[in-house]
Amino acid sequence: MSASSPLQIEFVSDITQIGEQRWNQLRVNSDPGNYPFTRYEFLASLEQTGCVGVDSGWQARHVIVHRGDELVAALPSYLKSHSYGEYVFDWSWAQAYAQAGLDYYPKLISAIPFTPVPGPRLICDNGENSAELVAEIFESIGTHLETEDCSGWHLLFPNTDLMAASKDLPVLAREDIQFHWRNNNYQSFDDFLSTMRSSKRKQLRRERRIVADQAVKMQRYSGSEITSWVMDNFYICYCQTYLRRSGHRGYLNQEFFQKISETMADQMMIVLALKEDQPIASSLFFFDQDNLYGRYWGALQDIDCLHFEACYYQGIDFAIEKNLLNFNPGTQGEHKLVRGFEPTKTHSLHWVREPQFQNALEDFMRRESEYKSEYQQAAKECLPFRRNQSAPEK
Repeated sequence: MSASSPLQIEFVSDITQIGEQRWNQLRVNSDPGNYPFTRYEFLASLEQTGCVGVDSGWQARHVIVHRGDELVAALPSYLKSHSYGEYVFDWSWAQAYAQAGLDYYPKLISAIPFTPVPGPRLICDNGENSAELVAEIFESIGTHLETEDCSGWHLLFPNTDLMAASKDLPVLAREDIQFHWRNNNYQSFDDFLSTMRSSKRKQLRRERRIVADQAVKMQRYSGSEITSWVMDNFYICYCQTYLRRSGHRGYLNQEFFQKISETMADQMMIVLALKEDQPIASSLFFFDQDNLYGRYWGALQDIDCLHFEACYYQGIDFAIEKNLLNFNPGTQGEHKLVRGFEPTKTHSLHWVREPQFQNALEDFMRRESEYKSEYQQAAKECLPFRRNQSAPEK
């Protein structure tokens, strides 16, 4: 199909309408790094297990692009009736809409549900012009917002390529800060510690020793090692922690975790903490060619420093072992700074239909961006590294 052929854009409410083979072919064409969260298996599992659907407040509205009969691009997107599970916080925007007598929900977001992990969002064929695709998609989204009476559109955690392709859109760019670990060609955990000031190096060693001294053994599983027993014990820990913290069992159900363990184990790693051979805590990670992503955690017992060991130090060990360049342990958490995770900017794009609110948000984001830049610089001063020892910013 000629690249000069006109584009046709539609919105579909079920990813199975696209199909696994074609979706993943687009993903591989546009993402040689094999980012796990745009895999058909991940997104379809969310829909098929009810984690995404009408009852969850996430309704699939995937944007698909054809040239003639050929599918050439897709953008995972959802109609939202709330702002839970996004991690780009806009509750105050919804409140301002309500005070003005307007409805902020529903809204349309292009994002990965429950996954505040920067990465590819638009998947497309080789040879397609990303800027052209984005411009055409944005125009169609504007019409679709009116059809479904949405307040606006939000693109969450896009990578730098998509940010660049979107630079001419009349949208607002928002920034936030996460804390990421960077692999400066470390050969071991001790090699990583050697870049730190003495007091911080001792602190991290002491935290790992505290866990070991309580007769807790750490075990990592990936690929075919992730058996039903491993997955079931992870889920028990995950649910228990959500119940204690929030009074519910978490956004994701057991069926979802079981499905992805059957279809995506090649990009998953699970840590189990065992005491007297019984699992007492667990954490779940995904990884691709260059990156490790810490996603979920839970514990059945409160043990000092176990969270740091299961969620951070085991991840660093794994990243060094697999020569992964970056480790994103999850959103928020200034306590990550002292453990060597560097303040890193993330991005989102926003457009709302009400011009008055778009203007107000533009002013808000300008001031917020200034604050985030100041915060990032101040946070860097809290890093534990000796002078000139931190990894270069990616």
